[in-house]
Amino acid sequence: MKFFMCILALQQLYVQSVAQDFDFFYFVLQWPGAYCDSRHSCCYPKTGKPAADFGIHGLWPNYKTGGWPQNCNPDSQFDDLRVSDLMIDLQREWPTLSCPSNDGMKFWTHEWEKHGTCAESELDQHDYFEAGLKLKQKANLFHALTNAGIKPDDKFYEMKNIQNAIKEATGFSPGIECNKDSSHNSQLYQVYLCVDTSASKFINCPVMPHGRCDSRVQFPKF
Repeated sequence: MKFFMCILALQQLYVQSVAQDFDFFYFVLQWPGAYCDSRHSCCYPKTGKPAADFGIHGLWPNYKTGGWPQNCNPDSQFDDLRVSDLMIDLQREWPTLSCPSNDGMKFWTHEWEKHGTCAESELDQHDYFEAGLKLKQKANLFHALTNAGIKPDDKFYEMKNIQNAIKEATGFSPGIECNKDSSHNSQLYQVYLCVDTSASKFINCPVMPHGRCDSRVQFPKF
């Protein structure tokens, strides 16, 4: 009897670990010019140089306490056949710049297995990637910034103006992450927008990510 109860307890713990709750998503968009202009090695995907636009880095479940779940279900592996109808959009909107040049499968596998599996209570694999694509279209960051006169021309812009332009377009304040190039210039690197657990609408961030940026940052060319 004790053995049977132990088995039940272990099964319950396993189910809880697989279907961990979370409070919101960070939707993270990355500027390729800053990625390639930093200390990162940078290789264009096999499909060619991505457009000069923000690319999706990830859709990451998070807790209001500041932590996050990860690798929640080792049995749920990335299957490209389940997102075959999204493949062209993923290649365009969710590209990888990692080296050596590749087809993106390793990147999407990482994003699903580390982050996506922790949102399976809300989204299956297809829904997860489709949600990211829809959120990018909804945010339309490149248009929001260029419409405010903030362009990827290697010039420096006030951080508050970048934040205000994104808030004006999305309705919510973003988190901004910057990097440093070889000349130690602070560059616009990643934008964090917070999203509800259904991954359908932007919300006020329960916790802002910690991003170190100067008061003026460079928007590098790509």
